[in-house]
Amino acid sequence: MAAVRPLSGARIDLEAGDYRASIASIGATLRVLQFDARDLIVPFGVDEVRPGYRGATLAPWPNRVVDGRYTFDDVDEQLPLTEPSRGHALHGLASWLDFTAVDRAVDRVGLVAVIEPQTGYPHRLELRVDYLLDEQGLHETVTAKNVGTAPAPYGTGPHPYLVAGPGLVDDWTLELPADEVLTVTADRLIPIALADVAAEGDGVFDFRETRPIADTFIDHAFTSVHRDADGLATVRVTAASGDGVAMSFGPECAWVQVHTADTPAPDTDRIGLAVEPMTCPPDAFNSGVDLVVLEPAQSTAASWTLTAITAGA
Repeated sequence: MAAVRPLSGARIDLEAGDYRASIASIGATLRVLQFDARDLIVPFGVDEVRPGYRGATLAPWPNRVVDGRYTFDDVDEQLPLTEPSRGHALHGLASWLDFTAVDRAVDRVGLVAVIEPQTGYPHRLELRVDYLLDEQGLHETVTAKNVGTAPAPYGTGPHPYLVAGPGLVDDWTLELPADEVLTVTADRLIPIALADVAAEGDGVFDFRETRPIADTFIDHAFTSVHRDADGLATVRVTAASGDGVAMSFGPECAWVQVHTADTPAPDTDRIGLAVEPMTCPPDAFNSGVDLVVLEPAQSTAASWTLTAITAGA
């Protein structure tokens, strides 16, 4: 009798040194990431429908397209509203595609899928998601190629919920080296304007110096990020022990969405901090800010890395 296929798709396990990762083929999703048996992200079961967008790869846009409507190349488009509670098109079209594994080894895998032309997005993109595990952590690279015949709007990002240690988001500290926050409406999270993190809300979003998250609510995009000599920006989340996890990303991601995972369900409320490097801000299909336009046969890539923080190291 043939084995029953897990609900999250094919299971792909990776290992390198003290790191372990498990990738689900549906959505090219990061399902588990551990260092020395310590969870670095909120995991989910292999035979479980992925909860929301937890760990998914987001493309051809991250975050929201307001009302699912936009105009591109003088054509008005209407996307399906995949965030019905707020009436937006959320997190792209790739999150439920079943990716095919290629170039698989003990410490790496490539996953490939095609976004076919469809209502609201009449473009064909080939996506390749590469995961590599080494002594520095887990590296993910998303490459998109326009295999259609017309220009296509594009953006991408990941959606892991980081875990610093025991407890909830309230118990951890955050270092977020960003000077500006994108303010949004309270009800539908529609972008309003950029603001200085030191001035907006009396500095509630200013985590440029490491400080406790406590009961702060965050579901905002940040930009004007500080980078090191190699062009990397790093967001760090730490527990009282000094252990934690860092997310680093290169200049192709000028934005990072951070969300304290506030939910009405006690078993999921604030259990991890979503840190999502993005190539463009929310609603970029309308604003055009940092939107990539892929010409036919053109490719683009973006990368990020998750690394364990160890107390005293």
